[in-house]
Amino acid sequence: MSLPIVTVVVPTLAADDALADCLRSLESQTLDRFDVVVVDNSGVRRAKAGGARVRIIANYQNVGFGAAVNQAFRDSAAPYLATLNDDAVAHPRWLEALVAAADVRPRAGMCASQVRLAGLGMLDSAGMLIAADGSSKQRGHGEPPDKFDRCRDALCPSGSAALYRRKMLEEIGLFEESFFLYCEDTDLGLRARWAGWECAYVSDAVVEHRYSHSAGRASPLKAYYVERNRMYTVIRNFPWPLLVRARPAWFVRCFWHVVSLIRREGKAAEFRQAGYSTAFLLILILRAHLAVLFKLPQLFRERRRIRSTRRVSRHEFQALLAEYSISLRQVAEL
Repeated sequence: MSLPIVTVVVPTLAADDALADCLRSLESQTLDRFDVVVVDNSGVRRAKAGGARVRIIANYQNVGFGAAVNQAFRDSAAPYLATLNDDAVAHPRWLEALVAAADVRPRAGMCASQVRLAGLGMLDSAGMLIAADGSSKQRGHGEPPDKFDRCRDALCPSGSAALYRRKMLEEIGLFEESFFLYCEDTDLGLRARWAGWECAYVSDAVVEHRYSHSAGRASPLKAYYVERNRMYTVIRNFPWPLLVRARPAWFVRCFWHVVSLIRREGKAAEFRQAGYSTAFLLILILRAHLAVLFKLPQLFRERRRIRSTRRVSRHEFQALLAEYSISLRQVAEL
């Protein structure tokens, strides 16, 4: 086999039958020049994989999504890095479509896939959207795939199924490992946008995703990290005018969460239906805010470092966020 042009990294914690299905789907790819790195975060060397193009990096503990992807990047020399969740199944032309789209757009440092909800025939993601408080959500989530059947731009890809250009990652840095889980794809995408890189949405690059198979649709783990990392993302990436508005926007989102909870809709209601109390949710949110408070000096140092790579103006960046925005009410209801 010729030298790979893409390294596909599949972080895994469960290393169960879903991972086997994921790897089988990669065996059927129409693009031949790629290799696969499975990063086993189980801590007990649970992952098993065969085939000449697959290798395993086994960690002694769960190092998180971003750190796992970074390990694979450092272990690869390919010009492209693809990320794929272990609970996702790629259609045969997934990699071919992503690479073809990136090849014709040198300033596209990222490519977003058409991620579908497995077995439901609806979209999980066609790229990401962002709200005024920094909450990021999948564009098109729960909508028909036909609504996003043409290639266009996106803000940034969902890390569940994405392609990244090595040149871009070497310029702006890799995934931020302190996020551990959730929002690291949005943070990386915003850093790339500050540096003038574009994101292509590739409708022909289709994967089927079992949504939140590993961490649960509404779990304490997810509630804590999503809230904490939302604030990490805002402080590191939002221009000052938007950073100042993010706090009052958060209160607006909380109001809509209460409304959705009363209606038994949205993530807050899912959390309650999973058997957790509202008081426990408030404790998790408080813990997240305290964690951010203690890390503020470091976050502002990182903010200055990110600004040192910028190639777009504040106004251009704000216009970009406005173009790919989602309302606070929609965030609460999804």
